[in-house]
Amino acid sequence: MQAAWLLGALVVPQLLGLSHAARGAEREWEGGWGGAQEEEREREALMLKHLQEALGLPAVRGDGNLEGTLEDKGAWGTEEDGQGEGEEEEEEATPTPSSGPSPSPTPEDTVTYILGRLAGLDAGLHQLHVRLHVLDTRVVELTRGLRQLREAAGDTRDAVQALQEAQSRADREHGRLEGCLKGLRLGHKCFLLSRDFEAQAAAQARCAARGGSLAQPADRQQMEALTRYLRAALAPYNWPVWLGVHDRRAEGLYLFENGQRVSFFAWHRAPHPEPGTEPSAAPHPLSPNQPNGGALENCVAQASDDGSWWDHDCERRLYYVCEFPF
Repeated sequence: MQAAWLLGALVVPQLLGLSHAARGAEREWEGGWGGAQEEEREREALMLKHLQEALGLPAVRGDGNLEGTLEDKGAWGTEEDGQGEGEEEEEEATPTPSSGPSPSPTPEDTVTYILGRLAGLDAGLHQLHVRLHVLDTRVVELTRGLRQLREAAGDTRDAVQALQEAQSRADREHGRLEGCLKGLRLGHKCFLLSRDFEAQAAAQARCAARGGSLAQPADRQQMEALTRYLRAALAPYNWPVWLGVHDRRAEGLYLFENGQRVSFFAWHRAPHPEPGTEPSAAPHPLSPNQPNGGALENCVAQASDDGSWWDHDCERRLYYVCEFPF
């Protein structure tokens, strides 16, 4: 910075002297060179201005002296030292924009805000109503589909039930025909032996599923015919075979499976002693008189060798004879 001021102090006076010399020459040649002198003065002034701007010097007054010379400004060091303070003061003097409180909303702004929010809520409610309508439509369609499925399921259930009933009728008819073709036909009924071991109730259920019931010999003629049929089918063995006779309802009250009371009996009796011997008071250990089971034996089975009746536990598993109407 000092070098710049020194260069300005040396060069500017020389330029000023040249300027005064040029003005004197202008006066001498004012007569014929007036226009040229004016152009020269303007050129010199422009050059001086450019030089001042290039060197950073103060502007030159009209008398040729510098504005703010060293005497006016003081020593170079003093001016240089105070430059920073001047800049600081200038910065301090520069007003900073203050951030004041934002203006409070007017009633019109509040109303506009509320109306905007209400419009948004109205649009949301409209979308919700549209979706609810779509959901209601889907629920109606699903309800209609479920109703159709229930109707179809009901029709299918009815069809299955009808098929089961038809199958049951076919099984009963088949069992009846099989019993009369393979078994013993006697008057208006047929007897068929089954070699499956079943309890008395299960045997009755299987006979009913085939269209019949356990055998119910109603008189001596049917009893003798059934005895011959069983002896021929199971000889030379003696197998007890379930009949449709029991006293489960009341002890000693024997009924057929159809609920009718039994009027003909063929109970087993112990063998008679040989002639000339006294009868024993003790019962025969292998063939006691029947019935002898009391409340523990409530179902009747027929022996296949002699056709006699024996009472047995109803849960015992034996062969059985089915009876079919003809």
